[in-house]
Formats: sequence, C-alpha cells, structure tokens
Amino acid sequence: MRVDFAELAPDVEVFLGQAAYLQLGYFETLTRLIRRTPDLTEKEALSIAAGAALEKHRGIVDIMRSRGADPTGLMRPFQAPLDEFRWATIGARPRETMLSVHITAGMLDDFYVALAATYGDVGRQVEQVLRVEHDREQLVDLLVATIDEDDEMRGLLSMWARRLVGDTLLVARSALRIDADDEEKIEPVFTALVSNHSQRMTSMGLAA
Repeated sequence: MRVDFAELAPDVEVFLGQAAYLQLGYFETLTRLIRRTPDLTEKEALSIAAGAALEKHRGIVDIMRSRGADPTGLMRPFQAPLDEFRWATIGARPRETMLSVHITAGMLDDFYVALAATYGDVGRQVEQVLRVEHDREQLVDLLVATIDEDDEMRGLLSMWARRLVGDTLLVARSALRIDADDEEKIEPVFTALVSNHSQRMTSMGLAA
C-alpha cells in the first residue's frame, strides 16, 4: 500500500505519538486478559502477543528519543482518544477481546506502515519496527479452535469483527488531515486495509 500521503499526513511527531501509544494500549489490553484467564496455555499465548506489542512500542519510543523528543509528551495528546477506542473494542468475552486485538492491530499496523512512507528515514525506521512479527499466531489458534467447535461463537465473533472495522477505520481517518475533497486520495489505502482484513477473517474461518 504505497499511497502519496504528503498533503494529508500529520506532522512526524503526531505520527510517532499515535503509533507508539497504540502499541502500548495493545500491551495493556493483553496483560489485562492474562490476569483474567485461568488457563495456562491461554496465558502463554497472551503473554507472547503482549511482549511483541511492547517491543514495537519500545522500538518507536527509541526512535523518538533518537530525535531528542520526549516520548511521554508526544503520546499524551492521544491517550484519551485511543483509550476510548480501545475500551470500545474490548469485548464482553475474552475471545472477543482477543479477536479485537488481532483485527484492529493488524489493520492499524498496515495503515501506519503505509503512512510511514511519507517520513523518509524516520518512516523507514518505524516501518521496520512495525513489520516485526506480531506473535499473535497462538491467539489465532485459540480463536480458530473456538470457531470450529462452537457455531454460536462463530456467529458472535463474525458480527463483532464487522463492528470493529468501522471503529478502526475511524482511528485511521483521525490520523490524517482530510476534508471531503480528499476522499478519493485515501480510498485506495482504505480499500487495501479492508481487503487485508477480509483475508485475516477468511484465514480464521469467519465471514468478513
């Protein structure tokens, strides 16, 4: 997804602050699930995915510091809106929350990788961080096992994932400086985000 965001992209500090806080949020969501989960296999799967999110967060924070920036200061403006998004996508059941992390993190990692092309060397460094393995495979295995064994949960998770798409695209839009005249410029990357989402859903046996 190589799209010219030059006219729409936020300042690099905004880009870094949003991207870093998103990863920290995923780490927090996954660690909360660890505390709620009695099963040791599930705890291990969650801890691996949480560790990967924390490493991505730290990688972006290191980039901020290499530029002489204060990571806390860059992330603080996005704490409230991104926490609101995160809480809105935490499900009533652990499997829904696992799916939320997999779907929303996958879409937003794709988005920030596409946006990174705007920022030269800094963008390439962030892209390298975001392309590191997300380590959610074990979570996906747990989701697939549930989907295969429980038709009711299959339906619930399919509906939940469809809701997540709209919320996630709104987060992506909020990262850009756009107005009504810019819709055609962003349509290709949003189409690609949804296409990649559909592939993730299909790979789990869920209808997109």
